[in-house]
Amino acid sequence: MGSTEDLEYPQIIMQYSNGFLVSKVMFTACELGVFDLLLESGKPLSSDAIAAHLGASTMGMKRLLDACVGLKLLAIEMTQEGGLLGQFNMGLESHLFQSMQLMTKHIMVWMMVMIASVLHLYLRSDEEMLKFMAGQNSVWTICGRDVLAAFDLSPFTQIYDLGGGGGALAQECVSLYPNSTVTIYDLPKVVRVAKEQFVSPEERQITFHEGDFFNDSIPEAELYILSKILHDWDDDKCKKLLAKVYKACKPGGGVLLVESLLNEDKSGPVETQLYSMNMLVQTEGKERTASEYSKLLEAAGFGMIQVKRTGKLYDAVLGRKE
Repeated sequence: MGSTEDLEYPQIIMQYSNGFLVSKVMFTACELGVFDLLLESGKPLSSDAIAAHLGASTMGMKRLLDACVGLKLLAIEMTQEGGLLGQFNMGLESHLFQSMQLMTKHIMVWMMVMIASVLHLYLRSDEEMLKFMAGQNSVWTICGRDVLAAFDLSPFTQIYDLGGGGGALAQECVSLYPNSTVTIYDLPKVVRVAKEQFVSPEERQITFHEGDFFNDSIPEAELYILSKILHDWDDDKCKKLLAKVYKACKPGGGVLLVESLLNEDKSGPVETQLYSMNMLVQTEGKERTASEYSKLLEAAGFGMIQVKRTGKLYDAVLGRKE
């Protein structure tokens, strides 16, 4: 995941926050018996074979094993039949995995008890939403300018930020492109909290539109921003949403996808693999490669697709409507 000495302070915090996901990937693989199976087999196995042996979901196991490769918990050998997974060092890891099993069964349970004793209560739904929106705003304060400057968006003066939440990305957008206006399109309760807590009434370049972009109409605009939206959904729902966006989009307009991109061979980056595991647990979606997002855009009718990796947590994909 990189040395913290090479990172600026906010990025260090983001890296530390992924530490729990790293541990959960390692402990989950251990608890499911992935390492035991590979030790017993004495040879590399395919992800399908591992899933079949352990009675696990093929898709879920593939995503877990990809994360283990990215974290260097497993080695991968590419063959004509596909990737085969194996251990790095059989003798050494046998002892280490016994320690991991101990931690899985005892220490993690103790940690959950400690967390509960500190909190003493469950957060109410409005409080949880407020915390989530504040967290998203913090992400865009760190990464927003990078993704918005990945392409020259100055020709687009009428922009809709679909699922724009607390508005931090919209604020970055009007700061970077002062001739543009941005409308935050989100659920009514999200819009209410954004107006009350995050977006100043003096920010006249930012307006709001209440609605559900899957079920309600999407107004006409020159550019649509979907930041961390598509990774929540399966391919069919992504195609449905992008088709609606394409229909509403003005000719010559476009859509900007802001997502954390996997390498084309899905070997990393580690952070993106961890996010994909998180999507497996919390949503019906996943993280994707640039080519996978491009295919979704093409299926909706968008062309002239450009991809820009920022070198930060999130990347940008721009599709145009001719």
